[in-house]
Amino acid sequence: MAVGNTSAAQWRAIEDASALAVATRRPWKEISPTVIEDFQRDGVIIMREAFPQWVEPLRTGLQRNLDNPQSFAFPCESTNGDEPGRFFDSYCNWQLIPEYLLFAFTSHAAAIAAQLMKSETAQLFHDHTFAKEPGTQKATPWHHDLPYYCIDGTQTVSIYIALDVVPTPTAIRFLRGSHRDGNTYRPRNFASGTEYDHDDTSLIPAPDVDPYGSHVFVEALDPGDALCFDFRTLHGTTAAEIKNRRRAFSTRWMGDDVRYLERQGETSPPLQNLGLQSGEVMRPDLFPVLWPPSHD
Repeated sequence: MAVGNTSAAQWRAIEDASALAVATRRPWKEISPTVIEDFQRDGVIIMREAFPQWVEPLRTGLQRNLDNPQSFAFPCESTNGDEPGRFFDSYCNWQLIPEYLLFAFTSHAAAIAAQLMKSETAQLFHDHTFAKEPGTQKATPWHHDLPYYCIDGTQTVSIYIALDVVPTPTAIRFLRGSHRDGNTYRPRNFASGTEYDHDDTSLIPAPDVDPYGSHVFVEALDPGDALCFDFRTLHGTTAAEIKNRRRAFSTRWMGDDVRYLERQGETSPPLQNLGLQSGEVMRPDLFPVLWPPSHD
């Protein structure tokens, strides 16, 4: 079993995703101003019972990926051969796995994303799925997501949906307000914990965060609950042993001010040959604008 990111199937299965975006509709879901302000202040919120009807379809989609990882895009193993359990994740499969496509194009995730980002638009960046199997004791190192990506901007949100019960000891932990500290931290490899090879001198080492500190946000999750967090919010987990399977499905969203950025080093997912220059809007034929729901 290879450890780390691998490039497997071609992720571009749909020639023009913007045409599909126009041809489909997504429902509105009102979010209270208080929740939006909490997100803007803390960089993370929890939405209880946000997507209960999607748990089984997304489990089915994730199982397709787990059964045959190399048939899908960018599978990654983050446990070494001498470590217990399995920590699997995979990106950019919404064009390949029908349950993921249906979620992105017909759920109210786009409406939620636009409101939380305070953005007129919500553009799908990619999906990201996770599975930690029983016995896994692999901590996710403290990091934030933005420097892994080929984009830059302040209007961003990940919508992370729990597909299993997640008790507090093994839940993701977030450092409240860290998205507003003005720092961008060097990406870290989940398997080894070492930093990516980067030539960008503006990136600094990620801090050591006390996972039990007073400013840490952590919540136990039930299937269908959603964590929503800014790409700049620091987060990680402890190495507490996974007692029961922990699966999750995320969609990553970009708002009005997000632009392509040619990073000076490795990116994850390793998207290449996008035909863009730094400062340009991400291509809607590859990264569809899903809110507003129609442009006709």
